[in-house]
Amino acid sequence: MMLLGKGIGAPTAVICGLALAGAAGLASRALALPPGNELASHRAVYELTLAQSRGNSSTVSARGRILYDFAGSACEGYKLEFRQVSELDNGEGKITLSDLRSNTFEDGQAKNFQFKSENYMNNRMVDAVDGQAVREGGDIAVTLTKPTNTKLSLDRAIVFPTEHVRRIIEAARADKSILEFPVYDGSEKGEKIYNTLTVIGRQLAPNEKVPTAAAGLKALAGLVRWPVTVSYFDRASKSGEQTPVYAITFELYENGISRALLLDYNDFAISGELTSLEVRDTKPCP
Repeated sequence: MMLLGKGIGAPTAVICGLALAGAAGLASRALALPPGNELASHRAVYELTLAQSRGNSSTVSARGRILYDFAGSACEGYKLEFRQVSELDNGEGKITLSDLRSNTFEDGQAKNFQFKSENYMNNRMVDAVDGQAVREGGDIAVTLTKPTNTKLSLDRAIVFPTEHVRRIIEAARADKSILEFPVYDGSEKGEKIYNTLTVIGRQLAPNEKVPTAAAGLKALAGLVRWPVTVSYFDRASKSGEQTPVYAITFELYENGISRALLLDYNDFAISGELTSLEVRDTKPCP
């Protein structure tokens, strides 16, 4: 997933697969479940800050902003326009600025995933990725045009980011607590695959344990939600007992919007606050 950008090791699935939400004072309007239990289309601005620094981490402060625009349906497919600017400070005058810009499209049947991204570090482009992944027969065929012309064949069990979110919601509604999937999101030059372990907590009723700051968010009023933690592991690692590359914890509403985000990178953790949210109508399929 990618809240801090590829420059510091977070994959695209974090943000491309999860609709972020949750804070007070947001511009929003009442919205029930989208038609057919679709994911909610929305545009959000999300502010990032350092939650915790551990061990030998040199990070003493962090700040950033995400511009996130998600729209679509099962019949039209799902589009995501995304930009994230992040700044890390080691406290000794060294500041690292990361600027990630990404556009993706995933069809409603999870058979076609298109992705394009540019990553800048300290105002210098460090990588660009452009490609698509298509389910053909039993496998997934990946064609990359950037950074190089490359073709890959991936395991049929792999899921794409939006499909991953939909499966988490389906599992939560079925009272399942554990979910495991390999995820492909086009990150790391388009060649990275992550094994994921999702832990789903007890369903929370509308307004149960909602902080005062988020209680007035009409777009989420009346919806149930689940506490969720998704851990991401390097699928290429050969070590027997792995620790996650990072983990993301959040509360997932039944329309696909999430709040109370925490990204844990082992040495440090990032949290944030949504400062602007526009939830749009989702067109029903014919």
